[in-house]
Amino acid sequence: MDTFHVTLFAFLIASGVVLAAWFCLIIYRGTLESHEDDQLYLADPMLAAEQREVVARIERINPVIRKVMIAWILLAAVSAGLWIWEGFKSF
Repeated sequence: MDTFHVTLFAFLIASGVVLAAWFCLIIYRGTLESHEDDQLYLADPMLAAEQREVVARIERINPVIRKVMIAWILLAAVSAGLWIWEGFKSF
């Protein structure tokens, strides 16, 4: 294999790993959201604190999900660009 194919393969593997991490983060956020209640607990401070903690975790994970998604888009675009460039060169 020449270095181009190795590079393309490395970008595709990295893209797959980042995509898998993105799916895991989405699933994790979904499980956190399932623990969030639709009710506000004003009378019981223990339940209110627990709900605030869940909301804080969701708010912390959202920027990470966004950054991982952007990284995947960039890796996929570079991989597609390399593949198209090789196709034009061999055409």
